[in-house]
Amino acid sequence: MVAGEDKYWYNLRTGKVERGFESPAIDRVGPFDTEEEAAAAPKLLAERSRAWAEEEAAEDAWGSPSGDDEAGTAAR
Repeated sequence: MVAGEDKYWYNLRTGKVERGFESPAIDRVGPFDTEEEAAAAPKLLAERSRAWAEEEAAEDAWGSPSGDDEAGTAAR
């Protein structure tokens, strides 16, 4: 048995939960242990995307000038 064959997957193209490798890999996300977890995949993906975007924004802002940085303090 191939790993993931007995797991659940969410098909991004059809919006349906599948068991095993019913559709091409490009169309599915997972694996999930239960059908319920797979059905919640869109919500999970949205939460992760939001968290990654917030992390990237924080990294992009790192080192940018602000009112409390060293340069602002040195100018006083």
